[in-house]
Amino acid sequence: MKRIAYVFPGQGSQEVGMGKSMYEAYPSVKELFDKADEALGYSLTNLMFNGPSEELTKTENAQPALLLNSAAIQLVLQEEGVKPSMTAGHSLGEYSALVAAGALEPMEAVQLVHVRGKLMEEAYPTGKGTMSAVLGLSQEDIEEVLRDFDGDNAVDLANINCPGQIVISGTKEGVEKASEVLSEKGAKRVLPLNVSGPFHSRLMKPASDDFADHLGNTTINDAEVPVYANVTAAPVTEAETIEKLLVEQLYSPVRFQQILEAFAEEVDAIVEVGQGKVLSGLVRKVKRRMKTFSVQDPDSLQAFIEWYKEES
Repeated sequence: MKRIAYVFPGQGSQEVGMGKSMYEAYPSVKELFDKADEALGYSLTNLMFNGPSEELTKTENAQPALLLNSAAIQLVLQEEGVKPSMTAGHSLGEYSALVAAGALEPMEAVQLVHVRGKLMEEAYPTGKGTMSAVLGLSQEDIEEVLRDFDGDNAVDLANINCPGQIVISGTKEGVEKASEVLSEKGAKRVLPLNVSGPFHSRLMKPASDDFADHLGNTTINDAEVPVYANVTAAPVTEAETIEKLLVEQLYSPVRFQQILEAFAEEVDAIVEVGQGKVLSGLVRKVKRRMKTFSVQDPDSLQAFIEWYKEES
């Protein structure tokens, strides 16, 4: 049987209309969406299908929407007999990866990331923190520049996505100043990201304490397949370690490039499960010849299943 890895998108991939074609095509997806609306106490489904976009983009809505959508697609793949050998997700996507690995139950996960989104929004005053993508500069060069940025100018590495694409996160003033210095040091471009806070930086520490309490009330099981953690880029299956790493994940960099490098040595294909194709693009930048699939609607799902069930 072919060995595959699932990767799950994070915040920023959401868009109005997401999940609708899957909802209409598969009864199990409809059932999962309806359960999520009930668990949250409001119609996330309606927001996903009809918007408005500004409301869907709010962290507390975007996070459960993306997780629900990924979990639903993963459920259909499971019904079709597809089993991943390993999973991972980008930031929020790590929760979808844990659902796929059997470590989190879908409804508990939807409620958990709704709370996570709220705590992240509240952790730092809106508009005072931000993130930027640094293109064309090495991790070492960026780290060297950021050593001088702390206090009111605190800036940290947030996402190590692929060679030449690293995201920084911190106070608005800090990120703006760091962007200037990084451009002077040879960055091809530094692009401000449309986010509401300084995610994956030390400024998220206040959210992590409250979040740890909520995690403590959530049932986490040992994972059935290895989940490669954002914080360490290493496989994890024990429930206790998963819980600890999820708290650290809020204020630590996402080591996605390392995760993809590990996957490329182990599997026949990497499958992006959920909205968008951002992660498939990163896979190609890490390993150009790696077979990738983006599964987000009935057509792309069937195309992948046909390949998966072909005789090797």
